[in-house]
Amino acid sequence: MASFVQIEKGLGPEGRIAVVRFDRRDGVNALSPEALRQLTDAARNFEDDAGTSVVVLTGGSKAFSAGFDLKDAEGRARADMDIGALRRHLKLGPRLSRAWQDMEQVTIGAIEGFCIGGGVALAVALDFRVMARDAHIRVPEIGLGMNMSWQSVPRMLHLMGPARTKQAVILADQRISAADAYEWGLVEELADSGKAFDAAMALAEKVARQPPISVAMTKLTVNRLAHALDDLASHMDVDQFALASLTEDHKEGVAAFLGRRPPRFKGR
Repeated sequence: MASFVQIEKGLGPEGRIAVVRFDRRDGVNALSPEALRQLTDAARNFEDDAGTSVVVLTGGSKAFSAGFDLKDAEGRARADMDIGALRRHLKLGPRLSRAWQDMEQVTIGAIEGFCIGGGVALAVALDFRVMARDAHIRVPEIGLGMNMSWQSVPRMLHLMGPARTKQAVILADQRISAADAYEWGLVEELADSGKAFDAAMALAEKVARQPPISVAMTKLTVNRLAHALDDLASHMDVDQFALASLTEDHKEGVAAFLGRRPPRFKGR
């Protein structure tokens, strides 16, 4: 089985920085079910790692991630699953984003090229995001007859507020430039093209020089306060996704995407 994720530890001040590289070496970096599992395992790799204070997550040089892989055979098998099997399979994404959010270490994403759909859901589960100035973000789920899931809507809401979150999610064809993402609060820092990883590492070094225990406790406190009520709403997005996937509009959205044509939605 191909390995899409590499972990390097012991970098930076006192060896307190780690780098997780997600790169399928195809220029697209789509999130197949197997990629979701490997990225979840990567986050869990740090559960008992007291020597690492900061984890930098980076994608390929041309793309952070194109989102869920609609062409992957396992992913396409969802179309024939009963509702019980579908709900179980749909937990892969939320499990991934939760694993990264719950890490004790500070997490920083380095975004080059584009960050789309599930890639955005992963990015907003991190503590900080550094984005190349020529990169862009897009949230296409609604345009595919789906809803934005993986418990990402509350996370986006905390970062951008309600109006910008609606704008980013509902206007599915809109590319959000790096400049707009920074202005909206979706990313915290911009970098020159090809330099997002270097900028993320520079930020990681600043964090790594702080007292590790105080940093970890502060992150936990902020996250608990910010996300205290999120589960009240975000638990339902798996069921919303499952329901949306049964609609004719979803079938039309995916068929239009694969056929490279505009979709025709009918509200059923």
